[in-house]
This record gives sequence, C-alpha cells and structure tokens, in this order.
Amino acid sequence: MAVTAERARVKRLADGGEGDPFGFLGMHRTPEGRLVVRAFRPRAETLELIDARTGSGAGVFRWVHPDGVFVLELPSGQPFPYRLRERNEFTDFEFEDPYRFGKVLSNRDARLIRQGKHLRLWEVLGAHLRELEGVRGTTFAVWAPNARRVSVVGDFNDWDGRVHAMRFRAECGVWELFVPADLTGTCYKYELVGPDGNLLPLRADPVGFAHELRPATASVVVAPTAHIWSDASWMAARGEISRRDRPIAIYEVHLGSWRRKGALGAMLTYSELADTLLPYVRELGFTHIELLPITEHPYDGSWGYQTTGMFAPTSRHGSPDDFRAFVDRAHGEGIGVIMDWVPGHFPADTHGLVFFDGTHLYEHMDVRKSFHVEWGTYSYNFGRSEVANFLIASALFWLDGFHIDGLRVDAVSSIIYLDYGRGYDEWLPNASGGNEDLDATAFLRRLNTTVRQAFPTVMTVAEESTAFPKVSWPAASGGLGFDYKWNMGWMHDTLRFFSLDPYFRGGRLSDVSFGISYAWTENFILPFSHDEVVHLKRSLLGRMPGDDQRRFAGLRALYAFMYVHPGKKLLFMGAELAQEDEWSEAGSLAWAEFRNDPRRQGVHALIRDLNSFYRESPALYRGDTEPAGFEWIACTDATNSVISFLRRDPQSDKFLVVVLNASGIAHEDYRVAVPQGGVYRERLNTDAKVYGGANRGNCGQVTSETGERTHVLSLTLPPLSVLVFEPGATVPHVAADASTKSESECAVIS
Repeated sequence: MAVTAERARVKRLADGGEGDPFGFLGMHRTPEGRLVVRAFRPRAETLELIDARTGSGAGVFRWVHPDGVFVLELPSGQPFPYRLRERNEFTDFEFEDPYRFGKVLSNRDARLIRQGKHLRLWEVLGAHLRELEGVRGTTFAVWAPNARRVSVVGDFNDWDGRVHAMRFRAECGVWELFVPADLTGTCYKYELVGPDGNLLPLRADPVGFAHELRPATASVVVAPTAHIWSDASWMAARGEISRRDRPIAIYEVHLGSWRRKGALGAMLTYSELADTLLPYVRELGFTHIELLPITEHPYDGSWGYQTTGMFAPTSRHGSPDDFRAFVDRAHGEGIGVIMDWVPGHFPADTHGLVFFDGTHLYEHMDVRKSFHVEWGTYSYNFGRSEVANFLIASALFWLDGFHIDGLRVDAVSSIIYLDYGRGYDEWLPNASGGNEDLDATAFLRRLNTTVRQAFPTVMTVAEESTAFPKVSWPAASGGLGFDYKWNMGWMHDTLRFFSLDPYFRGGRLSDVSFGISYAWTENFILPFSHDEVVHLKRSLLGRMPGDDQRRFAGLRALYAFMYVHPGKKLLFMGAELAQEDEWSEAGSLAWAEFRNDPRRQGVHALIRDLNSFYRESPALYRGDTEPAGFEWIACTDATNSVISFLRRDPQSDKFLVVVLNASGIAHEDYRVAVPQGGVYRERLNTDAKVYGGANRGNCGQVTSETGERTHVLSLTLPPLSVLVFEPGATVPHVAADASTKSESECAVIS
C-alpha cells in the first residue's frame, strides 16, 4: 500500500499535480524511523546528497521517474542540514535544496493577512532577497487560497512549474517558497492550478515591485532600495504646504507624453524628467505636480488607469529607485508629488488579477457588481477583507517607500455607486435597497483614516463627480475622510459657459455664479484636467469661440477666473501652451507650436504670473473653504455679461476686487461698488500686452468715487477679460511701476 501511494505521489509530482510539495520533497522520516530524501531535478543525470556539516557525500539518489524524480533512503537517524550536487550533460554544481527550509511567513504575519489587517503587506508578500537559516536567497509569497498548486517560474527553472512548487499556508491562503539563490533582476511569474485542476495562464505578481517593459508582462525581482533620501526638511514641512488655508496649484502630468526625445519619439527616463520637467514646473510656479498613474500598466492607451502592478512604478521610465530619485529631486525643488491611484477597478488582462486563482478572488462573483462594460474592467470586491487590505497596503507602500505627498483617488463615483455605468436591470441594490456600495464607502473611510494615522501630513483627493455628501469631511463626522474633492460640477459649468458665443452669455451667468452656492460644502480643487482635452472634447483653446484674437482672450480669462475663484487649482499639461490639438498619450506636447507663436507664449506668461500672484495674495487662498473668503458685488448683470466679487482674507482685513467681463465688447465707465474708498491698483489684467492682449485697461490704478452710500470704481473693462484690483496697493507685482509706462503699456499686471 505504501509503495502504491509513493508511486502515485511521484507521478503527481512529475505531472505537476502535487499540491503539497513540502510534504513529499526534501528530507522526511518514514514510519519505520528511516530518513528519505526526495528531489525533483528535470535536467539531472545524477544527484548526490552532501552533508552540510562535513561537506562530504552522504549518498547517491535513485532515479525513480524519467522526468527527474530522485529518491535516497538513509539509515535511521536525526534529520540534518544538507546540500545537493547535480551532474548533467552541461555542468556539475552544488546547491541548496529549497525543500529543506522552514516557513517564510511568521505566524503573526499569517494571522494579520487572514484578518485583513496587515498594513505592511508588501514586506511579506512578493519577492524579497532574504537570509533564511543562514542562507542567502529569495523568498516568494502570493495570496491564492483556492488554487490546488502554485509554483514560481522563471529563467532560473526553465519556466517549469514542477521545479519550484510552493508551500501552502492554509491558515491565511498564502503560498510561499524560499529559493536559496540571489535572483536579483530575474523575471518571474506564478503558475497556478485552479480548484478544478486546470492550469491557469501565468500570473504576474500582484505585489511585484517591478515588471518587464510592455508588451512583456513578467514581474522582476528587485534588490532592496539603495536610494538615500535627502528630503528630510521637505518631509518635516509638507503638512503646512497642503493645508486648506495655503495656496495649492497643481500641474497634472502624463510622464510619457509631456516631452519625447529622438527621431522615434522615445519616452524620457525618470532622470531626464527630473532634469527637465521639475525645473519647468518650478519656473511656472506650481506648488505640486500630479502624475497620471505611474503604477505599472500593460496598455499605453489606458494612460495608466488600467493598472496591473499596484506596487510597482512603470518600467517605461526606469527602475523603482529611479522614481525615488525623481520624487527626491521634486522635493528639492520645493514641489510636492501627488500620484493618481486607482483602487476602483483593474483590467481583464490574463496575467493580472482577474479570476486569479481560478475563482473570483479580487473581483465580485456576480457580474452585476464586478464588471464595468464601458471600460472592460473589473471592480475590486471591497467587502472582502483581504482585498481591502491589499489596496490599503498599496496606498501605504507609495507613501512610505516613495515619499509621495498625496493620493488622488480615481473614479470615486464608480466606487461608491452600485449602479454606476449600469442599466436599471444591470446592478444589485444594497441591503437597504439603495445604490450606495456600503462596503466601498466603508473601505474609503478606512483608507483615509489609516493614511491619516500613518502619514498625517499626506493629502488625499477624491475625483468624485456627483453630489455624494461629505466626501471631504472627516470619517468620524460621517464623511469619507478625503482632504479635498475635485469640483467637477464647477468645471463643467465653467467650460460650458466659456464655450458659448459671448452674445449669449448674459443669459447664462448662473453657469459661473452657481458654484458659489455650494462652494463651502466640500474642500474643493478646481480641475481643468486631462479628461477635458481628449476624445473629441477639443482642447481648451479649441473650445473658445470666435476668431483667434477672441479665442486667446477667452482662454486667458478662463484661466484667470479659475485662479480668482474659491478652490485650489489644477491644470493639465499643455494648457499653459494654449495647445490647439487634443492631448494624445502617443506623442509630445506641441512645443514647436509654442516656441513659434507669441500668443501662446503670452498664455504661458500669464500662467506663470497667475501662480505668483496667487501665492502672494492670501485673499485668494485663505478663505477657500469658508464663506468669509468671498462676497458678491454683482452677479446678475445680464445686459453687460459682467460679474464682480470680493475675495477676502479671513485672517486680516485685506481683500481683492475681481471683475469678469465675459462679453465680446469693451465697457467704459463700468461702475463697481467697493467696500472702501481710495486708490485701487490694477493687479491683474488678462488683456495686457505681455499676455498677447490689446493692452486696454486702467493704466495701473483707479481712484474710487464716493457716492451717497458707498464707494464706486469707474472702470474700463476690456472684452473677454478678468481684472483684479487691490485697495491701497503701492508695491507692484512685477518690477516696473505703471507710472513709468506709457499709457499704451499700463495694462500689464502690476
């Protein structure tokens, strides 16, 4: 009977069906008290056991299966450390047997994984260079609780899943293995046999720290980081930089298409981006950059939003340490780094997470909760503790190991609504019959709470496009716990208004005034993002009506209106170049078009000056999230298409007067009521010559007139312009004072 069972296991091993390799391979004591050593070595012609204590031979194995199963029986005795010596037609070498080593995961790690509470999951799953029982090697661990067998495969074993079958830790669903070799730089995947006994497509490591350059899809073993951080002062101060009463101006970037190089248009490396992009962002005056997802992804056309590597920066631009150096350089330039992070869905690529162990492991089983038809992707099952743990650990991984300053969580609406993108009969209500995904909202609250506890100076931002309440309120107050929410409603209303022919704008002033009615309900970021300049939406310049003169004037007014409106600022790359064409991830921004056109250079100069003016004017940012920071002067002048308001600094008595002339004609002697009398300096005029305008304005300043009940400014308003005035200002914003200019030059920002 015993012989029959032995033969059956030998056959299962040779056939790749052995799910408990550690129960059969390696050194074991037989019921009779003898020692038996088994090994699977497909290329070996002979195999010898070496006593590691003495270095001498302890016996030659017997070949029991033509595919390479070897057995050696020893007299009775105690198990001892050993090595194996293999001889084949090419070589003769000695090596450690993976099946003589003990467990990789500690009992504590296994317990935390089972509970979904291992917040440093990346330290135990994935591939790591480690020493075990005094031997240097590489550990592998992957969560696949329903698989019958899991093996790690790569060039080091000829991609033969029978060679390095892994140990199953039933208490947590993890398969683990210590390979006693330094496999740095080696490509690997996992070979899984599903619960039905069928072999699945090879999988990349869900907790892989690097992956091959697409279109290849294997994971890559990386050495521990060698980067030495130099940003201690930035890290200590960054909490002040992201506060709600501080200026935040974000430059949104897709690293692969900001600029290309060479005749073939190759992508820049992280190092090259540090040398070019970061000084450019600093010169423009942005406080942060926001990176479209740099987590590894197989398809360029997804822009990174269909992620397969939640723990790996994309190899398109270099190594993980290269990306660390990029972030370090950004901090040295005084620039915070926000990254788009995508916990809402994952692609259907067979090397990824979908149906990972032959079951719906990461996604919901019911397609009405799991599949996004519009995107062809799968939603994570937020109700499964191990999946929620996987995602939260990913967030912490980037904040801890890469010093990321903020996470912009993508597609929050698709996360929190069960019916998002689904027809009336294509979704499942929650237990109360509603459309809110209760597991997802609980996950988001836990995410933000955990991030705040671990990294209190990091910001989290929600891309959320609905009226879901309290997105940026603390979780303890019933909110989702984000620091900021993208104001998508403001963005759509504003772009719709500025896309109108000026003749029709008077009747639509509510498009640019309505946002104030809800401006204090959340902590808002005003985004002109990548999503607004793709897929036949046209560029921002392309949306502006009229001839070129009016289009550029309208664009300048659009940007200035964002900067004077309550809310933090976000601008997608290329907007500052007044790019004509829609953005494409397949090429570079229109740098040649910009270099050859003074009008585009004027828009670029305006963005630079707006950022400077914004940072230096507390009235434009301290009151972003409270009513005390804003006061209407007039918002119903439909006849002239003009609105005016005050931006106030709640911490002082300082204020600015803002006037938007959205019409296509100039207004002379336009009268605006102001709170106090005296001289008002024209701090901003988007019609200034230096910005490509006609230089119409108020010659740098205007003195109020005193009426019966109030003070009034009599203004010249250029068409399609934004003007900002500061009372009692005597120090110009730029070097030259208006008094030194001729009248034709006095509309320059000052």
